[in-house]
Amino acid sequence: MIAGLALIFSLFLMAPTLNQMNHDALQPYLHGKETISQAYDSAQKPLKTWMLKQTGNEELALTTAVDKEHPATPQKASLGAIIPAFLLSELKSGFIIGFVIFIPFLIIDLVVASTLMSMGVVMLPPTLVSLPFKLLLFVMVNGWVLVTHSLVVSFR
Repeated sequence: MIAGLALIFSLFLMAPTLNQMNHDALQPYLHGKETISQAYDSAQKPLKTWMLKQTGNEELALTTAVDKEHPATPQKASLGAIIPAFLLSELKSGFIIGFVIFIPFLIIDLVVASTLMSMGVVMLPPTLVSLPFKLLLFVMVNGWVLVTHSLVVSFR
């Protein structure tokens, strides 16, 4: 389910860039107006622009330094440096989203555990009691919509 959501949202968010790549690179190549190297160069521009909008400066500086590149502008960096920087930036965003989701669940665990301990119920695992509350919280705040909204907004 998660992989399907990731694929669908990736295609949804990348659709304008993919359309531009199709218009600027693939169609001219298929109609014989460009060579493969010209089409590759034409396809790189919108992809680089889209990825660089999502990429942090620190991540790009790291990958260009590892790649021994010193581009004058981020747009001049190679795809070999931009793609790992983009992935590092997205990994960072994913951890932030995961942490923001984890905090309310941790608070629920702490409240349930302290309540059970104060009642003297030591043998009952707190996670067994807190899981329905976590699911209820996620459903009540419409968690999937909040998570996907924050993802979509971060790419626009």
